[in-house]
Amino acid sequence: MTKKSKKATIPKYTKWIWRIFFGGITFVFLIFLLASLGVFGSLPTFEELENPENNLATEVISIDGKTLGKYYRENRTPVKYTELPKNLIDALIATEDERFLEHSGIDFRGTARAAIKFGKGGGASTITQQLAKMLFTKRASGNIFKRLIQKAKEWIISIRLEKQYTKNEIITMYLNKYDFGHNAVGIRSAARIHFGKEPIDLAIEESAMLVGMLKNSSLYNPMRRLEMVQQRRNVVLKQMTRNEFISDKVKDSLQKLPLKLDVNLEGHSDGTATYFREYLRGFMKGWISKNPKPNGESYNIYRDGLKIYVTLDSRLQNYAEEAMSEHMNNLQSAFFKQQKNNKTAPFYDLDLNQIERTMYSAMKRSDRWRKMKRSGKSEKEIIGSFQEKTAMKLFSWKGDFDTIMTPYDSIRYNKHFLQSGLFSTDPQTGHVKAWVGGINYKHFQYDHVKQGKRQVGSTFKPFVYATAINQLGLSPCDQYPNTPYTIPKGKYHLNEDWTPRNSGGEKAYGGMRTLKSALANSINVISANLIDQTTPQNVVRLAKNLGIESDIPAVPSIALGTIDLSLYEMLGALNTFANKGMFVKPMMILRIEDKNGTILEEFTPKTKEVLNEEIAYTIINLMEGVTTGGSGIRLRTSSGKYPDDIVTGYPYQFKNPIAGKTGTTQNQSDGWFMGLVPNLSTGIWVGAEDRAVHFTDLGRGQGASMALPIWALYMQKAYADEDLDISTEDFERPENLSINLDCNKKLDSENTKDDKKKPKPGSEIDF
Repeated sequence: MTKKSKKATIPKYTKWIWRIFFGGITFVFLIFLLASLGVFGSLPTFEELENPENNLATEVISIDGKTLGKYYRENRTPVKYTELPKNLIDALIATEDERFLEHSGIDFRGTARAAIKFGKGGGASTITQQLAKMLFTKRASGNIFKRLIQKAKEWIISIRLEKQYTKNEIITMYLNKYDFGHNAVGIRSAARIHFGKEPIDLAIEESAMLVGMLKNSSLYNPMRRLEMVQQRRNVVLKQMTRNEFISDKVKDSLQKLPLKLDVNLEGHSDGTATYFREYLRGFMKGWISKNPKPNGESYNIYRDGLKIYVTLDSRLQNYAEEAMSEHMNNLQSAFFKQQKNNKTAPFYDLDLNQIERTMYSAMKRSDRWRKMKRSGKSEKEIIGSFQEKTAMKLFSWKGDFDTIMTPYDSIRYNKHFLQSGLFSTDPQTGHVKAWVGGINYKHFQYDHVKQGKRQVGSTFKPFVYATAINQLGLSPCDQYPNTPYTIPKGKYHLNEDWTPRNSGGEKAYGGMRTLKSALANSINVISANLIDQTTPQNVVRLAKNLGIESDIPAVPSIALGTIDLSLYEMLGALNTFANKGMFVKPMMILRIEDKNGTILEEFTPKTKEVLNEEIAYTIINLMEGVTTGGSGIRLRTSSGKYPDDIVTGYPYQFKNPIAGKTGTTQNQSDGWFMGLVPNLSTGIWVGAEDRAVHFTDLGRGQGASMALPIWALYMQKAYADEDLDISTEDFERPENLSINLDCNKKLDSENTKDDKKKPKPGSEIDF
């Protein structure tokens, strides 16, 4: 057969097949060549590959190394490869890219298989390609040509990533970047949110579930499709067996396990220390304005991955939140029972016109009013909208519930709830250990630690006594008559005579009282006597030196706590007595670091000496009398006379020294308890948003019933945790103490100090 005849036997269609084949290869080659040259859009530069842009969450880290919360656009906190468990890496490779350790970014065998099956067996994207897509390319839409261009870009970027990074680094970047849903961007957030643990602590079945979610985290959502996610987890376990990472026996046992989620959402309103984190957000805004980056740009707490190390202890913070919830739930139940038959509930002290004015004021402060005002609505339209029923979610101690209600009624409903604040510090260092600003941040965002100020009642009396002891040379054993005391009109610019009354009626008067007994039982007439001898001006001067920044009028009534102060100010001032007369400003932040661990600022306590050690110790001794024989006695023993329905966990039966002070304001609108042990001071306030909302009786409405039980529950939990080492010892007594604290005997020095001169009442004293 001639060459010509052989050539003639080759069918024409065979030539076209080869032309199409080689033409296709040439076309694909040109696509990749042009893509690499940037014809279809720029590719990442070397610098971009070296530092791929990420939105990194700023992390708030407690003094015991726990993450309290984050600020973020994307809730991503990167981890290192060494912080990833082997079972997670094995599951990832077995499921997503079996030949990951062998290829250089492109799995040609998998690609060929996918091409033959027209993509029905999977897209053959390697882990590196998936990372390239997440980092540098957008999802392609439109025709096959656009998708081909995107795939070309992914391949090119994948090869460059493989040249730039090690396999371990690629795995780490991939797991740090993937969005698992529910504000869980990256493996650390996913592990914490779904299982309440760090990635390194994940069990095999937990790692398998998270790897299973990588296929489609929206579809395989364990909070919505538990059964589907479990089936997907079992596929991952099967793949791990296929790739010899686990045995068939282990796989079979793990596949039988149910999914055991421990959901810990990390939204801005979720988690622990929510009120503190909101305060910290405001602080960081000011800090950022004064501390630019080296290049002059401003830090961004939502993207720059800062680490803020704070003084809060996560254990104490959790105990504080638990204690508040336990007692306030019970207290609220008692309050609802009392209101049941009250037609004007929750406003006991207001007539109908006053109630309407109060509600109008509340409406004007609401988000609904502000939004409608900005949109140009008239006041009449806005007020009308508050009477239109709408679907909403409301708070209850049994859990949030959905309902249909008018916004007006929802405001009135929320005003029924008693609020609370708890503030706990180390008096020696000033370190804030726990901060609970309210009962539920999602529904009640007003912070009752630092933002809110309320009448402090008798908790202010230690400042009056400290002024008197320092200025007049008194001791706790000095006695004063327990009889009505009047400061006449005109003195201290009074418009009329001022004669305060003791709580308890006529039986609360009579005889002589030592200062120790007077403070322990909050005897008002003796407080009035003391402030008249020392002058209100000197009491104000001491309070200011103790760190109180709010305005305090120099009037006699401050002896009874008629002024509004914050819990933050009150505890900070009282801490001075526990710290031997040295004021330490409450301190919340230890240091701030950037994402690379470079320290941007370290913080140190601010201190100043206010009182000598003897005076400070004497006030502590007086306050100890409150818990051994005064208004705080229920910390020690059960007498059966206190309302069982509100004193959760009573009797408490503390045996250790406790310096304390209760406080109750007019009409039981505010209840306070301040309790101090040598290395932990804690203040509690309880009351409603509006002062007209309160208990009608003193038994339930006093500070010893409303606030003290929270302190007791909190300290019970703290003492039970031996790792915290909360002191049960006495406060340190000064050597050669010259002030008599034992009212049953006199110090020898008292017999020879005839020449001791006491300042004249009303003289100016520098504290």
